[in-house]
Amino acid sequence: MAQLIDGKAVAARVRAEVKAETEKLKAERGLVPGLTVVRVGEDPASKIYVTGKKKAAEEVGFNSWEVHPDEKITQDELLSLVDKLNKDPAVHGILVQLPLPKHIDAERIISAVKPEKDVDGFHPVNAGKLSLGKPGPRPCTPFGVMRLLEEVGCNPSGKRAVVVGRSNIVGKPMALMLLAADATVTVCHRKSNLAAEVANADIVVAAVGVPELIKGEWIKPGAVVIDVGMNRMPDGKLKGDVEFAAAKERASFITPVPGGVGPMTIAMLMRNTLEAAKATS
Repeated sequence: MAQLIDGKAVAARVRAEVKAETEKLKAERGLVPGLTVVRVGEDPASKIYVTGKKKAAEEVGFNSWEVHPDEKITQDELLSLVDKLNKDPAVHGILVQLPLPKHIDAERIISAVKPEKDVDGFHPVNAGKLSLGKPGPRPCTPFGVMRLLEEVGCNPSGKRAVVVGRSNIVGKPMALMLLAADATVTVCHRKSNLAAEVANADIVVAAVGVPELIKGEWIKPGAVVIDVGMNRMPDGKLKGDVEFAAAKERASFITPVPGGVGPMTIAMLMRNTLEAAKATS
C-alpha cells in the first residue's frame, strides 16, 4: 500500500522557504520581488489560476500585479504590453496566462518575454538552457515534481523513469530534469507500448491528460508514481491519468488528484520569481 505524497504540505513548505528568503532580500538589499500576471479575456479557468497565483505571491511577500486586457486586444498591442513589462525594473517575473485568444500567436508572445523574467520557464532560450544543463528558470510543474521526489527520499540516480506525455510544458522538460538527475529516462506517447514500459519503471510520471490511462496493474511493485493529470469528469470530480486505487496497492509512493502535483506548480512559480529577483543587479 503506497504512502500518499501530500503536495499541499510540500507546497506550503516551499512557500515558507520563499517567504523567509524574500524577507532576507528585503532586509539586505531593499529589494521586493515583483510578479506580473497577464490574463487576456475571461477564460474561467484562467481566472481561478491567476487568483491562486496572486494569493500565493502576496503570501510570500512579493509585489503582485494582474494586467487584464480585453480578449479583443491585438497581437501588436499585447507585444507592446509585454515590452513595457520587460522594461519595468519593479517587475522581476512575467507570466502570460494561457490559453490566449485564437487570433494571438502564443509562441510569439512567450518569446517576447525577456528570458530572465520568464518565470514559467517556457522561453526558447530557457528551454535551450534546460536541454544543455545550464542554470535558468525551469517549467514549474516538472520543477515541482522534482521537489516531490526529493521530499519522499526518491533519488532518481540510476533508476528507470518513464514519462508518459511529451508536451513542451511538462513531458519534455520533465524528461530532461530526470536525465539531469542521472535517471535512465523513457518518454512514452500514443505509439508506445505503455504497459511494457511502465512495468519496468521505478519512477512513473503521467502527464498525458487521459483519465486513468495508466492501469494500476502495470505499476512495478515499489515504484514512485507521480500523476500530473487533472481531468474534469462529467460529475465534476477530478481524476488523474493513473488508475489510482489499483496503483496505490502496488506503488511505494503516489500523488493524489487533486492535492498532489497541482499545488506545487504555483509554489515553484514563487521560487522562480524569487530567483529572478535575486539575479538582478
